[in-house]
Amino acid sequence: MLNKVTIIGRLGRDPELRYTQSGSPVTSLSVATDESYTDRDGNKVDRTEWHRISVFQRQAENCANYLGKGSLVYVEGSLTTRKWQDQNGQDRYTTEIKAQRVLFLDRKGDGVHRGPDEYYESPARSGSGGQSAHAGGIQQIQDNGPPHENLGPAFPSEAASMDEVPF
Repeated sequence: MLNKVTIIGRLGRDPELRYTQSGSPVTSLSVATDESYTDRDGNKVDRTEWHRISVFQRQAENCANYLGKGSLVYVEGSLTTRKWQDQNGQDRYTTEIKAQRVLFLDRKGDGVHRGPDEYYESPARSGSGGQSAHAGGIQQIQDNGPPHENLGPAFPSEAASMDEVPF
């Protein structure tokens, strides 16, 4: 069986960091993806889909510290549905992406505005590169994200000329 979700999108609001009763960090992200298509009548239709994402442990703290509304992210994870009860005791269900990997895709220098006169850059773009160290004969590699590359527009609506691609 396979349960894998991969999305690239922008945060619709700042990350929300909270801690479980055992003290483990959990961050909630709201990420928008969009698609553009032409309907039967020849009209261009833009559609936005919102995704709930839960990030755990150290990655949760990094997301809360370095991402903000509008940040471009790549999220890899699995789809999960949680059952909970509302104030009236009614069963409710929430489907979300449980993130295993979150990459910060904003280019270096495209700092995310996080408050008055404060900008943070993605640690994946800080220029420190991957570092390795040996611990008990096991090589540990710190993953600072992919090398800087042009991934193109995040949303089809950001690339009007893509409608003229010949395939």
